[in-house]
Amino acid sequence: MIYNVVKENMYFDSVTLMLFSSKLNSIAGINQAAVMMGTDHNKALMKASGTLEEKYLDQIQANDLVIGINAENQEAIDEALRVLDEQFANKQSTGDKGATKRVRSLEGALQEVPNLNVSVISIPGRFAKVEAMKSLKKGLHVMLFSDNVSLEDEIELKDFAIEKDLLMMGPDCGTAIIGGVALGFANVIRSGNIGLIAASGTGLQEVSVIIDKLGGGISQALGTGGRDLSKAVGGRMMLHILDKLADDPMTEVIGLISKPPAAEVMAEIVKKAQVIEKPIVACFLGGDLNAFAGTNIKGVSTLEEAAVELVKASDVELKTGLDNPHEEAWLGKVPGSQGTDLRALYTGGTLAFESLLILSEKLGDVYSNIAIKPELSLQDPEVSQGHTVLDMGEDYFTDGRPHPMIDPSLRSERIVKDGLDPKTGVILFDCVLGYGSNDVPEESILQAMKKVKEQRSDVVFVGSVTGTENDPQSLARAERTLQDAGAFILPTNAQAAKFALQVLQKRGVIHG
Repeated sequence: MIYNVVKENMYFDSVTLMLFSSKLNSIAGINQAAVMMGTDHNKALMKASGTLEEKYLDQIQANDLVIGINAENQEAIDEALRVLDEQFANKQSTGDKGATKRVRSLEGALQEVPNLNVSVISIPGRFAKVEAMKSLKKGLHVMLFSDNVSLEDEIELKDFAIEKDLLMMGPDCGTAIIGGVALGFANVIRSGNIGLIAASGTGLQEVSVIIDKLGGGISQALGTGGRDLSKAVGGRMMLHILDKLADDPMTEVIGLISKPPAAEVMAEIVKKAQVIEKPIVACFLGGDLNAFAGTNIKGVSTLEEAAVELVKASDVELKTGLDNPHEEAWLGKVPGSQGTDLRALYTGGTLAFESLLILSEKLGDVYSNIAIKPELSLQDPEVSQGHTVLDMGEDYFTDGRPHPMIDPSLRSERIVKDGLDPKTGVILFDCVLGYGSNDVPEESILQAMKKVKEQRSDVVFVGSVTGTENDPQSLARAERTLQDAGAFILPTNAQAAKFALQVLQKRGVIHG
């Protein structure tokens, strides 16, 4: 039986709703439960999972809270509603455990701690500009995690920030490390003399963790937001941060990480770099390295190469640890398969894009929701076709839901779905550790692998873990858990993508 409640104009953040749903799904007699905001995507998910009756579809608006319960009996529903009321009451009670003081406004926070200098904002995009501008006017740097912020609002916020000599990181900025303090999705990285500027999140994470593994360290790692290097935004924040890092005494080497900037923006970056007397390494994934000819910028093609070159330039002796001595032995263990397609299922957008570039060089046409060519865009993100790279952190999958690095359940379900597709031969994946990420991200991958292997032992799983030994999760545990389950875990994302290609080559899917 299905039970639904719709609460009009009641907003809760996606992480809270994930926790509510998890509580309900642990109750005996509950087949499936979901507590979500009423976006079109969430309504479709709830209908497909049997937690939403058809009659509600046209009534629910995006700002409505939707409770869907599929239960074996009325007793289970009653218990679920009791637990949910308890969760709502806990959420509305004063303060979270461990918090010294809970405040409800920026003004209240500044009264409690007058010397605050950074504001982290994660609210629905339509409200984000007002809150970000409040912080900037108070003299605070802003990290804006929110997406779905208009282009016009982004430009206005960044222009105001630059006028006030402040940082306006975002919108859609997922990661930063400022003076050794990690914000958003970030890893525990040793301090050092390398300053990073990245468009958004997992590219910065991947480069910083490889730097840490190689013995280097970070002075600052700052995100600009995914659209900053577009022609419309003009690289406003990257250029501003370049100036700041050029003057930062803690930073002796600078790294730039992004998809390729617009041509006009690239010209401005190169122009500014010429007057900076510090080594600069740029990884503009998929960009033309000839753009750096005759300049003081060293261009590289992968995130791994960027990390290696940055550590070399920082005068730190490179540690070993990125080589994979087992590659030949692993290939010898690869079973035969009728499946010829590669499915790359990612929680990290930059990692997905890096793999898309590497795979496309050998496979030709690779379909994606972040496709390089318009004709290779997936017609339906819910359905893979041919060789597919899927970024499950894209807005389509996160509208009203937690990011998959927080709640990996959708990615886990997709691994099972694609793994059981007889056309699939290889599944490529990431596993991202650090602050903000799921406490045990490898567990969801492990459970999905088990479900696939129960029916298809020929599917090869290849992945990498982005993290350090000092992260809140355990890098060693994550790698060991996945390897013990039969996955081939490589030291970096680029190496994982290249190994997946070797598996297909051994099976005769690609030649040369």
